[in-house]
Amino acid sequence: MPVTLVPVATAKQLDTFIRLPFRLYKDDTCWVPPLIGSEKKMMDPRRNPFYQHAEAAHWLAEKDGRVAGRVSAILNRAHNEFHHEKTGWWGYFESENDPEVSGALFDTAGAWLRERGMTRMLGPANPSLGDPCGLLVDGFKWSPFVLMTYNPRYYPALVEQAGFRKAMDLWAYLILHTDVVKGRIDRVAAAVAERAEVTIRNVDLSRFKDELAIIQDIYNDAWEKNWGFVPATQAEIDFTAAEMKAILLPEFAYIAEVKGRPVGFAFALPDINHALKRCKGSLLPFGWFYFLKRNLRKIPTFRVVALGVRREYHRSGLGTLFYQKFMDEGMARGYKAAEMSWILEVNDLMNRPIRQMGGRPYKTYRLYERPL
Repeated sequence: MPVTLVPVATAKQLDTFIRLPFRLYKDDTCWVPPLIGSEKKMMDPRRNPFYQHAEAAHWLAEKDGRVAGRVSAILNRAHNEFHHEKTGWWGYFESENDPEVSGALFDTAGAWLRERGMTRMLGPANPSLGDPCGLLVDGFKWSPFVLMTYNPRYYPALVEQAGFRKAMDLWAYLILHTDVVKGRIDRVAAAVAERAEVTIRNVDLSRFKDELAIIQDIYNDAWEKNWGFVPATQAEIDFTAAEMKAILLPEFAYIAEVKGRPVGFAFALPDINHALKRCKGSLLPFGWFYFLKRNLRKIPTFRVVALGVRREYHRSGLGTLFYQKFMDEGMARGYKAAEMSWILEVNDLMNRPIRQMGGRPYKTYRLYERPL
């Protein structure tokens, strides 16, 4: 039977769209079910401030009487204005192992973007590079860390068969507590701290709004020259922070200051995916039991989610001070491993020190592009 593409136009269709992975991944022990409520909030233009400068369309693919795939087409006006491009995005892609289904999905998303003047489609982004993004192409035997993507091994072949080619790779590093090169980190950190007259303090959660304003300012300066970067609005920072605050531990959130001036920030999150696997998409009625049973500070792994330093300090080595803090806190509290992700493959200023302190790249996520 031919593939039929159905636009998502009702609440019921959106629910089907979000729940499709639960069937596709039901036998995959590495997959972590998303929280249904959080997915709906992310996709809601009324609640997610990303859609103040973007729009999206979503489709379900039906074949042989069942839903066999899904995809979104995303038009991010802020990206195109900042980069002077006509790039459209694709995301939320899921499909059975059927090139006819995936090809129809990508063609439909591409046509929607082309009608709006786009000349290239890039993805996956769900819905932006500031959110979970990238297609896993290496490292399938491990479950994803918190806020990272995961997909079956056959997805890269489906995407490439649809005419996509690599645009950029994103690397994830794993560092085990037994592999940390502690002496080297401490020597470099001591030299950096003395030379730059820098101090590291914890983020003050009692002044969270003020701290977020500092983080936004540093973020937009630190990442400005990075591939794919788009300045984050305060509303977007607030939205993301509200989602993370419940699991943000103050001992893993830092701001660097030079003579009292904030020049960098970094934070990590406990890998709550350990608990979310048991929640099956909902924190109610019993999900919270599994979540609370695994106290945040008892989760043995964490992910370094973000680290940014003002451009004038990019070559100062400040990142090593943050890494030292993460490692000291993690080892003192009995953490067994940390993931540092994601890092652009071309970002040598971050890749080199992570490798030097014992991190090893163990997963690769890829962004794919196709001309329109």
